[in-house]
Amino acid sequence: LTGTSREQRAFQYLLTHAIPGDPHHILQTFDQWCYHCEHLSWAHATSGRIVERVLLERAPLRVLELGTYCGYGTVLLAQGLPPGARLYTIEGDPRHAAVAEKVIRLAGFSEQTVELIVGPSEEVIPHLREKHGLMNANLVFMDHWKRCYLRDLQLLESHQLLAEGATILADNVLFPGAPHFLQYAKTCGKYHCKVHRARLEY
Repeated sequence: LTGTSREQRAFQYLLTHAIPGDPHHILQTFDQWCYHCEHLSWAHATSGRIVERVLLERAPLRVLELGTYCGYGTVLLAQGLPPGARLYTIEGDPRHAAVAEKVIRLAGFSEQTVELIVGPSEEVIPHLREKHGLMNANLVFMDHWKRCYLRDLQLLESHQLLAEGATILADNVLFPGAPHFLQYAKTCGKYHCKVHRARLEY
């Protein structure tokens, strides 16, 4: 009825209530909106702790996120990066990317730290090296369409975009589920797999 999307309404709430330049408060404010106003689906507090732990353990210098959506996961990743690290995040929907760009900059991250790339992941991934300077990624966070997980993992492999010892963190592989991705990761012999249990968002 308002003529604005849920994502735009969430950003307006963020503008009104969040502290600019404070990534932690940005995420808290997003959580408040989703708990009390409208549900939005992204990596939230529970799975966020898993992301934070992996960032602390791995200290990756080059991170790739597939599925920016409104930028919640992007801010979560960016605030845990070690000094000098760079995050590349890909969003296929230009409307969501427009919101995410504002959220990322509101959180205080410059284009030198976080680069938002708009376009379908299957079209962007093959050109990450020559167009965006990503030689390979130490950490990949997948939180886009579950049916694309396997295709995009194999694209990253075929274009040699995974650093030696890279970590692939994939959200929601059990529900709504990415069974082909999970089967491949467990049986192809290239990865050590671990399933982390987390609650559904909000």
